[in-house]
Amino acid sequence: MEPSQIDVSDLVSASRYAAEGYPFETWKVLREQSPVHPVRAARSRPFWAITRHADITEISRQPELYLNAPRLTVGSAQGADLPVRMLLNMDRPEHHAYRSLVNKQFTPRAMRGFASRVDAIARQILDSVPREGEIDFVGAISAKLPIWVIAEMLGVPRSDWEMLFDWTNRTVGAGDPEFQPEGKSGADTMYDAGREMFDYFEHLADERRKRPRDDLTTALVQAKVDGRELPRYELLSYYFLIVVAGNETTRNATTGGLLALIENPDQFERVRRDPGLRKPLVEEILRWTSPVAHFCRTAARDVELHGQKILAGESLCLFYPSANRDERVFEAPDVFRIDRRPNRHIAFGIGEHVCLGAHVARLELQAIFSHLIVRLERAELAGPIERLRSPVIGGIKHMPLRYRLKPAA
Repeated sequence: MEPSQIDVSDLVSASRYAAEGYPFETWKVLREQSPVHPVRAARSRPFWAITRHADITEISRQPELYLNAPRLTVGSAQGADLPVRMLLNMDRPEHHAYRSLVNKQFTPRAMRGFASRVDAIARQILDSVPREGEIDFVGAISAKLPIWVIAEMLGVPRSDWEMLFDWTNRTVGAGDPEFQPEGKSGADTMYDAGREMFDYFEHLADERRKRPRDDLTTALVQAKVDGRELPRYELLSYYFLIVVAGNETTRNATTGGLLALIENPDQFERVRRDPGLRKPLVEEILRWTSPVAHFCRTAARDVELHGQKILAGESLCLFYPSANRDERVFEAPDVFRIDRRPNRHIAFGIGEHVCLGAHVARLELQAIFSHLIVRLERAELAGPIERLRSPVIGGIKHMPLRYRLKPAA
């Protein structure tokens, strides 16, 4: 099939993502025949689709040539990028200054000190469901893990954890009718969720100024850029980023990872027999699920890539799931293989904008799958899965599961 014969509007179609998942076949054609492809889709400004691993890596490693601002995503159902100022839409030197404020809290060393708490949360979540029966795996297990961990890091009282979950659903799923209050558009839904989250963290930040604690909320209240405290809008946007981004990747990787194991029972049995495969399992889950579908870059000046002339100000859309199935990098990329080594996936991005919470997400995934691998005696789908209606996040919002758990050791 020629690139001109495929419906490239599928690349950013929320309804397509909800009905069928990622357009892997379209990406495959583009990787082979048109790796820098001009796209004009309904409800989106034009952009260049970037689908190869090497090109996404090269672009991501040149932050002064390919800018994060002003365009974060394309094709969003709500018709606009997130109305906040945060790391995702900052460039040098501002990005470096703001990222360095909490870098230490997200290093592998810091995460090792937090590992026992994450493991306890994972165990608590599994202990909270019946030993056997049917559940919605997303609502009962995978959605709880990241939001509980992030809430713990921020110092949010347990009584408020469900509110964080609601805000992330309405932000990331703003274009999905399930998360839109009656009479509200996608833009209204996102705006209201953001405003409620801002109001909440403004009060929590004021509380931490008076009574500091050893948590992320306090760390950001006390942080300074160029000798000054963070402006109100940037401070609240930082909390917004941590809550929303800290939830979605792990939630969707956990759900998609278990689905992959159910659909590949031989791989499930291998990791049951060999605990040494648990870490590579997590990396293959991240490659396989690639929870973030895309982010954009904007050319700072005219540039040529694969013979295509990209003008200053034009958008490039980096499709990470396509890169993670690139035949030039991965042997048998359409096969879920838990012993894949090396596994040079870029599910967290790459370069200086690599996901701040990547080590947290890995820790969460290692914790929950370590328990699931040992305790799940039986697991099968109890009905069709439902995917999130979003062109940005490749999420499963409901996964009915019939299962039986062993008691905790």
